Amino acid sequence: MATLSQRIEEQREFGEAICRAIGESIRKLGFAENHGPVGFPVFDQAEFRLVTDPYSRHDDLVGYWFDAQKQRVGQIQFHGDGGFYAEYDVLKPHPVKLDYFIDTMNAWGRKGQIKTEAQILAMAR
Repeated sequence: MATLSQRIEEQREFGEAICRAIGESIRKLGFAENHGPVGFPVFDQAEFRLVTDPYSRHDDLVGYWFDAQKQRVGQIQFHGDGGFYAEYDVLKPHPVKLDYFIDTMNAWGRKGQIKTEAQILAMAR
């Protein structure tokens, strides 16, 4: 069984590609890297741990990003089957749709196939 540090190293290149895809998707919405208190996700800034998936019984590598107040602002999870899921807070008004804001940027897929999508929500009135 691989140690935590071995699993982080195994996923480093893929994790960095995921972070770049999330950042580029946020940038395409019109936000600069300094859009919030922590900027875009950086693989090495995540705090990682191994978590056993209750269904597959695989040890998934899970990383969390935090702001300066230790509030979680994102997470990335590498599943034992080779897939991944990530989300990262944007929390900004939509640049075009005035009654909406962008909650998070989500990413999912597997190596060679990274998909992203913004979670857009209506503003409370």
